[in-house]
Amino acid sequence: MKSTPLSLIAGTVALAAVTGFAALTAPGDADEPEARAAARLPVERTSLLCPVPSMSDLAETTYTSFTPAGKSGGEAGAAELEPAEALPADEDAPADEDASDEDGASDEEKEKEKDADKETAADGEPVISLKDTGKPSTADTDKSDAPALIGTATGKLAPGWAAQQTTTAAAGGARGLLGVSCSAPDTDFWFPGASTAPARQDYIHLTNPDDTAAVADIELYGADGPLKSDVAEGITVPARSSVPMLLSTLTGEAAENVTLHVTTRSGRIGADVSVAEDEVGSDWLAASGDPAQTLVLPGIPADATSVRLVAFAPGEDDADVKVQLLGKNATFAPAGNDTLHIKSQMTASVDLKDVTRGEPGSLRLSPADGSGTPIVAALRVVRGKGAEQEVAFIPATAPVGDRASVADNRAKGSVLSLTAPGGTAKVKVTASAGSEGGEPTVKTYTVKGGTTLEVTPEVPSGLKGNYALTVETESGGPVHAARTLTLTEGGIDMFTVQTLPDDGGTVEVPQARQDLSVLDD
Repeated sequence: MKSTPLSLIAGTVALAAVTGFAALTAPGDADEPEARAAARLPVERTSLLCPVPSMSDLAETTYTSFTPAGKSGGEAGAAELEPAEALPADEDAPADEDASDEDGASDEEKEKEKDADKETAADGEPVISLKDTGKPSTADTDKSDAPALIGTATGKLAPGWAAQQTTTAAAGGARGLLGVSCSAPDTDFWFPGASTAPARQDYIHLTNPDDTAAVADIELYGADGPLKSDVAEGITVPARSSVPMLLSTLTGEAAENVTLHVTTRSGRIGADVSVAEDEVGSDWLAASGDPAQTLVLPGIPADATSVRLVAFAPGEDDADVKVQLLGKNATFAPAGNDTLHIKSQMTASVDLKDVTRGEPGSLRLSPADGSGTPIVAALRVVRGKGAEQEVAFIPATAPVGDRASVADNRAKGSVLSLTAPGGTAKVKVTASAGSEGGEPTVKTYTVKGGTTLEVTPEVPSGLKGNYALTVETESGGPVHAARTLTLTEGGIDMFTVQTLPDDGGTVEVPQARQDLSVLDD
């Protein structure tokens, strides 16, 4: 009872202080400072998914993980890529195993079972871990049953975290260099450039990073509209698992050029398409950027022998687009293919042949009639001729923005394409330290508006192992970028192309202040 007056006094003082603060910061006060713009702060968590690399016994895969050095100042954190879980075994499997034990398994069979158990146990460990920023980590595998990978980066390793898997298949029907940047999970993906033709074996890989099942739908569109399918809806992707599906089994219609649309009813997934083309080669087809009125497809190699543009208008309106090549010195329209009409819900394609004619270039698609209809697009690019052909794909991509990285580069064979579709721009390119040693190098390039600049990056001093490339826009208009990696196997220059959209390493955080007016009646 004696404390009651003191409590009342303390409460009155506290209320007066709060009321005074509210009065000083009341909405509409003449002295109220103007609202400040949202601050951009480094992200604290990043997720990446890598698809199953290859089912070939002759393939070797290198994983590369990298976070650019920055000013995050965050906690140490971690960045690890772990195996996705194997799909649930057939319900009859335990009974079969019991029966085998009753019959008496041979010592050799028991030893194989022990080895399998060891491999399964090892699969629970991270396939690759990143220790610090500014220096990539690598890991290798030659297993034909290598799993998809699920990864998370936290703390200072999260902003700009990038990973790539690069698979070399030196022989067989899937011969080629297959490269793909591991991507963040999402709910909506577009893949113009896929195929259900007999000469192609295209697999869509769906990877679920979460602890609950995801449900996905797949739509396929050919030159005449949607392709019929009775099995492409309501596809369950089990928790922390990956499901590959051959596109030609989803429909009875064979189509050379197909646009694939993947969405989720529940959950989120990663999605990539692996392509193997008879007598041509193989590579990954990554998702196109979001539908937009103007698209840029950067990094067509100077020695491309065949370039095919595949585009799709997902809305209800047709699209008429200008097709322009941003070359080494100027922008021009490919002869006879300066415009392309894309009917709504129908996949359009055009063979641009050797459009670059010995010079590097990038493609820009923009509205021809001024109004503009959002589209998606990708390029199928072939280098070489006859038995020495190799194929790769270039999807439309967003600009580099503040910063973008590509993780896997070698001492030889890396070429960087920089395209400025608007005004002239200046970019900084950093070649990181090597995974096994070396010092980073930095160089600045000016990209003239309306052109494509192809450069061979200056490798890190004393390079040992693989290195990463980071591109940062310093001034001027937007820049789109792509990296071509070429490795020679059996006399064939096998190649793969990865685009470099903004890494999303920072996020806008709005300024907040206390506002007690929300407590008013």
